[in-house]
Amino acid sequence: MREFSVPPLVNVAPETNITDLVVRQAAKPSNPALFAKLNSAGQWQDIRATDFLKDVSALAKGLIANGVSVGDRVGIMSRTRYEWSLVDFAVWFAGGISVPIYETSSPSQVAWNLGDSGAVAAFAESAHHEDVIRQAVTAEGLSSVAHVWQLEGGGLDALRSAGSSVSDEELETRRSSAVLVDVATIIYTSGTTGRPKGCELTHGNFVELSENALASLGDVVNEDAKTIMFLPLAHVFARFISVLAVAAGAQVAHTPDIKNLLADLQSFQPSFILAVPRVFEKVFNSALTKAEDGGKGAIFHKAVDTAIAYSKAQQSGSVGLVLRLKHAVFDRLVYGKLRAAMGGHVSHAVSGGGPLGERLGHFFHGIGLQILEGYGLTETTAPISVNTPSLIKIGTVGAPLPGNAVRIADDGEILAKGVCVMRGYFKRDDLAAETFVDGWFRTGDIGELDEHGFLKITGRKKEIIVTASGKNVVPALLEDQIRADALVSQVLVIGDNRPFIGALVTLDEEALPGWLERHGLPSSTTTTAAADNALVRAAVQELISHANQSVSHAEAIKSFRIVPSDFTEASGHLTPSLKVKRAQVMKDFDAVIEEMYSAPKAS
Repeated sequence: MREFSVPPLVNVAPETNITDLVVRQAAKPSNPALFAKLNSAGQWQDIRATDFLKDVSALAKGLIANGVSVGDRVGIMSRTRYEWSLVDFAVWFAGGISVPIYETSSPSQVAWNLGDSGAVAAFAESAHHEDVIRQAVTAEGLSSVAHVWQLEGGGLDALRSAGSSVSDEELETRRSSAVLVDVATIIYTSGTTGRPKGCELTHGNFVELSENALASLGDVVNEDAKTIMFLPLAHVFARFISVLAVAAGAQVAHTPDIKNLLADLQSFQPSFILAVPRVFEKVFNSALTKAEDGGKGAIFHKAVDTAIAYSKAQQSGSVGLVLRLKHAVFDRLVYGKLRAAMGGHVSHAVSGGGPLGERLGHFFHGIGLQILEGYGLTETTAPISVNTPSLIKIGTVGAPLPGNAVRIADDGEILAKGVCVMRGYFKRDDLAAETFVDGWFRTGDIGELDEHGFLKITGRKKEIIVTASGKNVVPALLEDQIRADALVSQVLVIGDNRPFIGALVTLDEEALPGWLERHGLPSSTTTTAAADNALVRAAVQELISHANQSVSHAEAIKSFRIVPSDFTEASGHLTPSLKVKRAQVMKDFDAVIEEMYSAPKAS
């Protein structure tokens, strides 16, 4: 199939904007709890729709009093926390446009976001973030940035006080000034290639996509549902889910430090979660490592095989009696403990930001956690397509959401159209011709549609490797399989204009000590020493050999090198959504790559 479209199930009035979602919830007799925040006693405190509306309004009045006008851009630099969403909505209530900034950004990156967008003010989480913003403002002479307010300091209280003279009538005029076609936020791409571009996402992108997504996902996201946000709100995926939850009246908690995630999951007990595939890989690998370290590796592997078989049987529509009995046994021994670790009430998870892989999808589904894998980009307000509880095919990223369409171009590129697609790149009309073709957005990804409209991603167009002999290789096909093992953290398949395919591999520092101990090696062995160890190299070679079985001889990895340090966001090798910055890795490890290709014989 070359094209599949789904008509919208919900039509939204043209004069609507995102703020109407909050007003609608506050008008409900049920007054749903939209957010939850840990109080000083360490207990979750509900923040009802009316309370949220009141505080958002007070902050919006403060922004108006400080000179923020309709259409003005305001930066937000903070970790994921309740106040992030609070000021985000306050900017919208004041008629402004919010510009998210990753809290790990350098002064030069902050300067680009604030300078390119022409921001007039910014929110900073802490004194550190305020310092980074002020460094950026000073270094680039960004005189338009008149205010920087701290979330942790007295900045929000000062805003509330400043807004006391602004009337309710003036606030309402501002709040209702934006309509569906107006820009709500400018989100800068993570910049895996080139300078970040500002994606203009409209109020319509968020509202129309939310309303139509709820028509498909109402069983997961509704007034009785709860989720805990730990992905960065500066990323479009978390941002969309945050707005979607308000549209549904679902409750959102936040955990800014991933180290607290397990405890927060158990105390808040969410009904659904969202994560990128790397998080699910980590959950699986941590459970596997723990089982193997405790001498229960064999049981865990049998439990995994049973879960996958059970899920596949369910998908085919028939689960045999023997498989049911085995599943019930492992549910008591293994699966129940995994669900309890996530709070005990999680029934669904939304996965995006990269391919999850069919094996992991079936495993989690088999243990009682249905992962709804979706697909989208910053330019598409996150989801173009997503699996839903009633329309799911594991191994795909689902069918287009209502109001969206997908087309496969002659060269395999995925094209998208619909309520999800951005207006354009901010101040970059020159990119329109290469961004859109006949009204369709060019995603840069390659994929295929089946006869039922389910989309499968097969690679990234810009990442396709063309070897010296002219063979096209999709690196993700190999990378995903190798990275699935607990020993491996990251894999980068290379070989553009080279005589053969090679790979750079990093080791998982958390899993490594246990692996070493089980293989008779000192658990204190450093990653640098382990990278040169014959047993470790043999184990990685075995993983690569297994992955090579899924491709032709010309596409197979002929040589690899284990690099001593992992690819991380801090090292500059991962984006905040945990995607590998291919160009940066190849630049920084150029000497390793050259040595690999100049070696007399492939490993």
